[in-house]
Amino acid sequence: MPRFGESVHFRNRHLALLNEIEEEWVTLPNSMYTAAMEDSIEVILQDRNSRLLRQYQDNHVFTLATGAVFSIVYGLWAMFCMPGLKVPLRLKVPFLPSTSAQTQNVMKLLSGRRGQLADLGSGDGRLVFAACSAGFQCTGFEINPMLLAYSRGRAWWKGIPHTKATFVNQDFWKTDLSKYTNVIAFLGPAVMQDLEEKLLKELPSDARVVVCRFPLPSWSQSCTKGTGLDQAWAYDVYTARGRTDTSSLKPQP
Repeated sequence: MPRFGESVHFRNRHLALLNEIEEEWVTLPNSMYTAAMEDSIEVILQDRNSRLLRQYQDNHVFTLATGAVFSIVYGLWAMFCMPGLKVPLRLKVPFLPSTSAQTQNVMKLLSGRRGQLADLGSGDGRLVFAACSAGFQCTGFEINPMLLAYSRGRAWWKGIPHTKATFVNQDFWKTDLSKYTNVIAFLGPAVMQDLEEKLLKELPSDARVVVCRFPLPSWSQSCTKGTGLDQAWAYDVYTARGRTDTSSLKPQP
């Protein structure tokens, strides 16, 4: 039979062993939890970085695609709407097609007139075709090759002979316009002062000038048709020159 001292010692060792086992059971889940938390944080960071990378890649692709589309659209716009490279920058005017109402207003301002007509920057040729139908001998000045080819193709499709309507690849700023008694211009406001000087110098006194949307800044208009964006103005050269004696001049009606 064990002695009392040995029983106490055995009991103490037993309690100590139980305490060690309990501490191991307590610390083991904590270490596993810590390791799991570290792994979870690393996974979260990796997932976030992956999402940011995919988002950057998607945005980068979207930016490249948007830039490509914009470049194509701008290239097509410049190809069809801007004049050639030989025109000085301050005289460049983009192509703006005339509306049906605007075309009708132009023809009303030319009603009763005859002779040769010049369309300065004829674009797709719609004003030339309208004037040709009214009996004018028309010349469309256009230096944009795409618009020139398009208007020539339309003239061929309509069966219009060259004696009635022709489209020339010429810069009207460098062309003598003295043979034309009717002039149409649908240009920008920045060039209208230069246009005044050129027409006043070259056109015959019985010529009429019709401009669309943007009036001539210094000339006194003879009449106007339409309102807003469809408005057109008519100017007679002999009035612009300020003749005091017009008794010998018989301008066309």
